Amino acid sequence: MTSEPIPIICVACPKGCRLEVLRSEGDILVNHAGCKRGQEYARGEVTDPRRMVASTVKVLNAIHPLLPVYTSAPFPKGRIRELLAEIRKVELKAPVKINQVVIENALGTGIDVVASRDLE
Repeated sequence: MTSEPIPIICVACPKGCRLEVLRSEGDILVNHAGCKRGQEYARGEVTDPRRMVASTVKVLNAIHPLLPVYTSAPFPKGRIRELLAEIRKVELKAPVKINQVVIENALGTGIDVVASRDLE
């Protein structure tokens, strides 16, 4: 039994191919992929969608009150709200260095939240 086609616009490269994904008895068929990366992107998007997450955290005694942070790898899409709730709880003390880990192993995913700039 085949499912209804799932339309996806691939963002793995600048071409932006319009893909059609079909699921059939455990198999995933991707149509219209312009490259191998499109196949991989579509399979991941259907089975385990992930996104890079960027936000800010509070910093005490710094020249700016907020520090931009981001995830070190794409984060499971279904848990982003949960991650943002954890990020809102963080309060750092200056100074902070770029790539400093702000939250290690966020929500047990093995993905860190890191600082994206120095802040004195």
